[in-house]
Amino acid sequence: MTDKRAKNEFLKEESHFLRGTIADGLSHVETGAISEDDTQLIKFHGSYMQDDRDVRGERAKKKLEKAFSFMIRLRLPGGLVTPEQWLKLDDIASTYANGTLRLTTRATFQYHGVIKANLRRTMQAINGACLDTIAACGDVNRNVMCVGNPFFSPVHAAAADFARKVSDHLLPKTSAYHEIWLDGDKVEDLSRPAVVDTEPLYGVHYLPRKFKIVIAVPPHNDGDVFAHDLGFIAITDAKGQLAGWNVSIGGGMGMTHGELDTFPRTGDVIGFCTPEQAVDVAEKVMLVQRDWGNRELRKNARLKYTVERFGVDKYRAEVESRLGYKLGEARPFKFTSMGDPIGWYQGPDKKWHLGLFIEAGRIKDWPDKRLRTAIREIAKAGGVTFSVTGNQNIIICNASAKQKSKIDAILKAHGVVIETSSGLRRNSITCVALPTCALALAEAERFLPELITTLEDSLDKAGLRQEDIVIRMTGCPNGCGRPYMAEIGFVGRAPGLYNLYLGAAHDGTRLNKLYAQDIGKARIVELLEPLFLRFAKEREEGERFGDFVIRIGAVKPTLGGNTFHSDITLV
Repeated sequence: MTDKRAKNEFLKEESHFLRGTIADGLSHVETGAISEDDTQLIKFHGSYMQDDRDVRGERAKKKLEKAFSFMIRLRLPGGLVTPEQWLKLDDIASTYANGTLRLTTRATFQYHGVIKANLRRTMQAINGACLDTIAACGDVNRNVMCVGNPFFSPVHAAAADFARKVSDHLLPKTSAYHEIWLDGDKVEDLSRPAVVDTEPLYGVHYLPRKFKIVIAVPPHNDGDVFAHDLGFIAITDAKGQLAGWNVSIGGGMGMTHGELDTFPRTGDVIGFCTPEQAVDVAEKVMLVQRDWGNRELRKNARLKYTVERFGVDKYRAEVESRLGYKLGEARPFKFTSMGDPIGWYQGPDKKWHLGLFIEAGRIKDWPDKRLRTAIREIAKAGGVTFSVTGNQNIIICNASAKQKSKIDAILKAHGVVIETSSGLRRNSITCVALPTCALALAEAERFLPELITTLEDSLDKAGLRQEDIVIRMTGCPNGCGRPYMAEIGFVGRAPGLYNLYLGAAHDGTRLNKLYAQDIGKARIVELLEPLFLRFAKEREEGERFGDFVIRIGAVKPTLGGNTFHSDITLV
């Protein structure tokens, strides 16, 4: 009988618990690349092989191999780093990467431009900061996201604690990471020692595809909880204490252009669990996906397709069977926003917190804005904690009034302005795309800021410059920047051309719908400006842009992932 499993399933099975030939490949100095199989396995270690697509043609003419380098992503459950860790991570950016830190939509850091000869040194330097990259990529549970500011209340603190616990619990147990990158040494904080090769949760095949968890505390949906495989939504009691978590399953963003059996999907709430049950629930939801997920067709292997195939009720019943108890009835909650608060605000303990907008998540120095240097100076001063958010921003937490004044002075001295130029920019997300992402079909990080500047002229005509409208752009349909959850979403189709999606809910509870196909910058402005003008004149009290375009019939509402491609009339 023919084994119809996807190629990656055999690769994982034969990899000797994710070792493959990675160690041997690192020793081959005649090339900047590693083998095709190892490019898949190295993802489990938190890295992707890439090349600079800007110079591909030039190098090909000279008969040189591609300008290979590696992206490295940190595992950072809860998103917190100390000032000391920030300084070490900043040093790594200069020593081994391209001189920038990039904040991702998974609430962690990425390094770009690390050459193969420096891969092991970079991993060891990250370990020296008591951090790691284990399972930041690959067919495993990835970096666990939670609330942007865990210091804002005891419930927020509980969310961050839960994020760390569930991340550690679902971590692969293979010692391959320590063996390849750290010469078999234990990680320095001793909480995750090297262990014998066994994978009690994953087995030799790991998961069918990646698995993502987000933890949210209403009314803020700052991690897009319904855009992910598994979500936990905090429920509080009458005294404001954590009572437990509503559980959602089956969210996910990726799709493929032209393939209608692929689509983004919002998660379904399946019940309620207590704080003591939450890690167990996370494990069982993941294990059902391990056993039920599609291992023959990777494009349909995510949990969202498993839930579509079996149905929510059957999936929940299997989870409850493995738990040995039933989930409680889901409890009421309400989200009001999905962005980060930008600017200074005080918590209940009177400590100050600064939400600092980082455009496209890129921390670097420009001639007129020395952002990276400014944040480094803040880290040197100490006394605060840095939180990386799922919206590619940072929150500088727990500053005293004196520290607040000092931070303001540092930012001003380096040309960093806290205020954003518009509500549209304040609510923007973009993936990296070109030149490093191999999947990118169009620009994203290098184009969206420019597009927003142009759209701000249209917003000015409508008197909407400070209106909070969520806008996101990705260079391909895989959805790393969660474009399908944006009130205005762009997905790259070809160089300079994008699909435009409209109508997602401002609170992250509804997907958007395709409005126009294969359009460039001029056409984008031509289509959006009249909608901005109508929104300013015709909106109802409190109405959001995503709801407005549905009410006026510009697009139909997407009521479920399996209707994402339905009811489309292109303009």
